[in-house]
Amino acid sequence: MINELITKMVDAGVHYGHQTRKWHPNMRKFILTQRNGIHIINLEETEKCLDKACAFLSDLAAKNKKILFVGCKRQAQEAVKAAAEATEQYYVNFRWLGGMLTNMATIKKSIARLDYLENLDKQPEYKSMSKKELAALSREREKLLRNLQGIRNMGGAPDVIVAIGADHEYLAIREAHKLDIPVIALTDTTANPDDVAYPIPGNDAGMRSIQLILSVLTEAINKAKPQQA
Repeated sequence: MINELITKMVDAGVHYGHQTRKWHPNMRKFILTQRNGIHIINLEETEKCLDKACAFLSDLAAKNKKILFVGCKRQAQEAVKAAAEATEQYYVNFRWLGGMLTNMATIKKSIARLDYLENLDKQPEYKSMSKKELAALSREREKLLRNLQGIRNMGGAPDVIVAIGADHEYLAIREAHKLDIPVIALTDTTANPDDVAYPIPGNDAGMRSIQLILSVLTEAINKAKPQQA
C-alpha cells in the first residue's frame, strides 16, 4: 500500500529526475524506470533515505547541535531560509563563498565588517563621508548581508550540512569533507550519491519537491529539540 508520504511526494513531483542522457551511474539503485526520456526515481528508496536522514538530524537536534542548510539555486533559496528560521538554525542561500568552513577567520572578519557597516551611522567618521562614499558602503553592506546573514551568528563550523542539490552545492560539500562534517543532500539523477553521507534521491529543481523534503526534515528537527523550560 502506498503511504501518505509517498502520495505527497508524487503530488510534489519528487520522483522526476533529469533527462536520461544526463545521469550519474551511481544513481542507478535509486531509479525505478524512465518515461518520455526522463528518469523516474523510486520513491520507496527516497522514503528509506529520508527516514535515515531524519533519524540522524533528530539525534543532533536533541543534543543542540548546529545544522547548516545550503541551497543557492533560485528554486531553493526561500525554502532553505524558511527551514533554517523554522528550526532556529543557519543557512546559506545566495552564494557559497570559498572558505566559509575551511577559512572561518576570514569569514569572521567579513561578519565584523558587516556589523560595522550596519552601525555606520553611529561611527564618528560618518558625518564626514560623502554621498558617493556612503552609497558604495551601502552596496557593500547589502552584498555582505546577502552572503552572510544566515551564518553570522553560527560561531564556528556546523555539525551537519543539509544541501539542496548534491551536484549544485559541490563547493560546500567539498569543504565539509575536509572537516569531516557529514552531509545530507537532496540528490537528483545527475549527481553522485556517494559524495554525501545521507543522499535523499529526489527532484532538486522543483520548488514543491524541495519544500516537501525540507518540511519533513524540519519536522524531525523540531520534534527532537529539547523543550525550553
